[in-house]
Amino acid sequence: MRWHAGAALAVGCVLLWSAPRVRSVWDGVYTEEQAGRGKTVYNRECASCHGDALMGGEEAPPLAGDAFLADWNGLTVGDLFDRIRRSMPQDNPGRLSRQQDTDILAYMLAANRFPAGKTELESQGAALKQIRFEAAKPR
Repeated sequence: MRWHAGAALAVGCVLLWSAPRVRSVWDGVYTEEQAGRGKTVYNRECASCHGDALMGGEEAPPLAGDAFLADWNGLTVGDLFDRIRRSMPQDNPGRLSRQQDTDILAYMLAANRFPAGKTELESQGAALKQIRFEAAKPR
C-alpha cells in the first residue's frame, strides 16, 4: 500500500487533534480562590509538620523551593496528588477529601510561584496526570 503525502498529513492531524492536550503547571491550572482555600486547609492540617512557609520540618520534606521543585520535575501533578492522597496527613492518610487535597495542591503550586488561571484544578486523577510538573518555565 502506498501512502500519499495528503493522507499522511490528514492522519497526523487527526492524531494530534484527538490526543489529550498535555498541559504544564505554567499554564495556569488552578485559581487564586482555590489556592486560598488550600492555604486555609494547609494551615490547619499540614503546617505543623511542613512549616508555615512550606519549607519542611525535622522529618517532613519541603513543599516549596528548589529541592521540592527538583524532586517533582518531569513528573505530573497527578503523581504529586497521588502521593498526598496516599500518605497525608501522616497520622491518618486519606482522611481529607479529594477536594481538600486538590485545594492544598493548588496552594503548593501558588507557593512555588506557578501562575494562577481561570479554572480550578480538578480533583480527578486522570485529569491531573495530563499536567506536567516542570520546575523551569518552558521557553
